[in-house]
Amino acid sequence: MVETKTRVLIIGAGPAGYSAAIYAARANLKPILVTGIQPGGQLTTTTDVENFPGFAQAVQGPELMEQMRQQAEHVGTSIVFDTIMSVDLSQDPIVAQGDSGDTYLGDALIIATGAQAKWLGSPGEADYSGYGISACAVCDGFFYRGKEVVVIGGGNTAVEEALYLTNHASKVTLIHRRDKLRAEQILQDRFFAHPKIEVVWNTEVVAFLGESEPSRRLTGLRLLDRATGVETSVSVGGAFVAIGHDPATALFRGQLDMTDAGYIKIAPWSTATSRKNVWSAGDVSDDRYKQAVVAAGMGCMAALEAEKYLAERTASQPTAEKARKARESANWNSNLTIA
Repeated sequence: MVETKTRVLIIGAGPAGYSAAIYAARANLKPILVTGIQPGGQLTTTTDVENFPGFAQAVQGPELMEQMRQQAEHVGTSIVFDTIMSVDLSQDPIVAQGDSGDTYLGDALIIATGAQAKWLGSPGEADYSGYGISACAVCDGFFYRGKEVVVIGGGNTAVEEALYLTNHASKVTLIHRRDKLRAEQILQDRFFAHPKIEVVWNTEVVAFLGESEPSRRLTGLRLLDRATGVETSVSVGGAFVAIGHDPATALFRGQLDMTDAGYIKIAPWSTATSRKNVWSAGDVSDDRYKQAVVAAGMGCMAALEAEKYLAERTASQPTAEKARKARESANWNSNLTIA
């Protein structure tokens, strides 16, 4: 098994991780980026991306991430296809153990492990994800302009998604398995006052319906009325699953300060965490925007902050070394016996 040392270790290969790698590599920090189990993150399951700056025409999510990977490598990042299974942040350098058995040591760590949208797991959901089913209204709402769409959920995420979709869709129906929303009251007030929004209460989506020919697309939903037990089918132009996200923070629980929802806490206008040599960028800390361009910006911030930390650390080392030698000299002199 191999042990590799780097000044900057980056865990995660989405927009945040690759952007951090690009900036760290250009600062001659020779970063190592460990990709994790899904290189490219959530964008690898996204089709048309129209809102990432620099692309006049829509770019496919996997293509965008491949270009980021190539750019990171081109400027000097070492990309390792491994999955980190454990991290010890108490050591200096930080120690990360890979599934391969290899060990990665880093003077600084940038966490860019992202978050995953929660899914219902109903039949057909995986088949039509990206083909009529989405978990991000801001990302994909533009593609549903003039259509009737549904939002599935009942918390803040669902209400916010529904409100955003009214800018594009002709009608938005929220489907909720309970008889009241869990969203904040101020959001509910806006939600219920909007003329484009309707609600279907006490109802579950038990299957997503669609067709594969002539092209794969979602066409409808099978619904279960929880009160009567009756199933019905409805036609839809698109469906947005909005039941929350799970940040990939299991590796760091008990080692970093986190929010109640499990996101890594960072300082305002910074990516600094509760440990001085650890930074967190992208959806693993961002519980609000969840956009690729925001994640990329946070990756840039993390690399710049890590670079500053390492520069200050290097500058302070000679002083510390002098102090150590002075202490040794003082101890030696104190042991002299004057005859």
